Amino acid sequence: MTTDEISGKRRRASLRGRQTDPVILAELRDLIGDERIEPVLRHRDRLIEHLHVLQDTYGWLSMGHLRALSAFMNVPMATVYETVTFYAHFDVIHDEQAPPPETTLRVCDSLSCQLAGAEALRQALVDGADPEQVRVLRAPCMGRCDTAPVVEVGHHHVCHADSDKVNAVVLSGQTEPESIRWQGLADYRSVNGYGLLTDCREGRVSVESLAGELEQAGLRGLGGAGFPTFRKWQAVRAEPGPRYAVINADEGEPGTFKDRYYLEREPHVFLEGALVSAWAVEAKALYIYLRDEYPGLHHVLKQAIAELEEAAIVEPGFVILRRGAGAYICGEESALIESLEGKPGKPRHRPPFVAQKGLFDRPTLVNNVETVYWIPLIHARGADWFAGQGRHGRKGLRSFSVSGRIANPGVHVAPAGITLNELIDEYCGGMAEGHRLLAYLPGGASGGILPASKADIPLDFDTLQEHGCFIGSAAIIVLSDQDDLAAAASNLLAFFADESCGQCTPCRVGTEKMLTLLERDRWDEETLQQLASVMADASICGLGQAAPNPVLSLLRDFRSELANSNLIAKG
Repeated sequence: MTTDEISGKRRRASLRGRQTDPVILAELRDLIGDERIEPVLRHRDRLIEHLHVLQDTYGWLSMGHLRALSAFMNVPMATVYETVTFYAHFDVIHDEQAPPPETTLRVCDSLSCQLAGAEALRQALVDGADPEQVRVLRAPCMGRCDTAPVVEVGHHHVCHADSDKVNAVVLSGQTEPESIRWQGLADYRSVNGYGLLTDCREGRVSVESLAGELEQAGLRGLGGAGFPTFRKWQAVRAEPGPRYAVINADEGEPGTFKDRYYLEREPHVFLEGALVSAWAVEAKALYIYLRDEYPGLHHVLKQAIAELEEAAIVEPGFVILRRGAGAYICGEESALIESLEGKPGKPRHRPPFVAQKGLFDRPTLVNNVETVYWIPLIHARGADWFAGQGRHGRKGLRSFSVSGRIANPGVHVAPAGITLNELIDEYCGGMAEGHRLLAYLPGGASGGILPASKADIPLDFDTLQEHGCFIGSAAIIVLSDQDDLAAAASNLLAFFADESCGQCTPCRVGTEKMLTLLERDRWDEETLQQLASVMADASICGLGQAAPNPVLSLLRDFRSELANSNLIAKG
């Protein structure tokens, strides 16, 4: 008699929990590679990339896939599940659920698309769809505000969409990204492309001299914060190596599409600036974090990086392209770092700052796409050329993403410090026919709302704060006398409530509570102000801190309009 028989214990035939399916694990190895031969495939920072491979292959992620991936990477199933459910673009199907329909339509519900009739379009698509074949989902800003409304069919974007256009794409089965014509390496090198990078590497240009040029030009971070570029270089260089360089190409701010504009046309100008920045801080590797809403650009950058490797301009593997997965919060630099490490994109507490402890706990330089795009151009044309472009006492050029009620929406490169009235008249072809300027957002959803009476304020860093707003990434959405300001504010708060990472209570609860207050027939002004103060003071990152800005703007500058709508008391 055995010991177990004497003690009365029974042995389990298998481990606790649901087990990995060996067939699915074998399929996973066929798709990704064999982790037993290539241990690097198990590194935690590969998790989101592996999830993308599965999602792209099958169209969804089953629990069997997640269990197999857990075993493949040797990480707990809870870790895989926490990560995959954090990101909007991963479809997790539980064991008892049926897979989603073959076709998914994502209708952008950002403010610019709402102004262009996205809600009516979404309802028409829902009414006309067979739910067993097609599902219709709301989606946040897709970075195509100049062609609103926008619908994504699979990975294909239908711009200036209507139900007929969308249905035609569905019937054609055209779900792959639209093709993009871009300047290749040969054409770029024909105009001395990568000349600056060569001069830097061969000692003809020093870090100090180039940093001095950028300081004289006044180049600042153009993703939102506006920190001087040369000072970022200095801060990272002051830390011991190894160091990393990261490019933030996750422009998720509603109304922003300037980075897409440059990447679609001149990816090698951007890549040269990024590589020069990596050289300046002696980076061990250069990571590019591209938002998943730009699938066509993912192909462009992969090809452009391959061109660089083939031409021996960079060593294979030095430039690493990573995809986001649908999380606005990952535009915040520490949340982006977390995502690059294969984790949920939740902002870190600071200090330490990412310049001290960033990617893999090493000093990290994080720059915006447009910021590094200007570096080769400033060096070629001179710092005085760039600095001399401003108006009203400001320096430099700005790429304004302009959408809404104007005749010519798009990216307009204009002098820093230009006013909205000048921008509309000189670059945007005036207001759209039949519309009169009522208000505008100078810095996307988080930058606040200004009235038409303040359309002569210079648009630049440090010029809008006294008016309770900021320029951020220069995403300008123009509203007219035909638009409902309260509805616009509700749209923006719904976006923030949906995109909050949930890490801190002031943001997680505050955005939902503020949205609930806005949906009432009468606004509780005192509670809104108190809630906004708590969110601004206690939220971990800029999402919760800036989310109340649209509401505070209306209470400050649009009291008569709110009173006429009986949302607040008159007088």
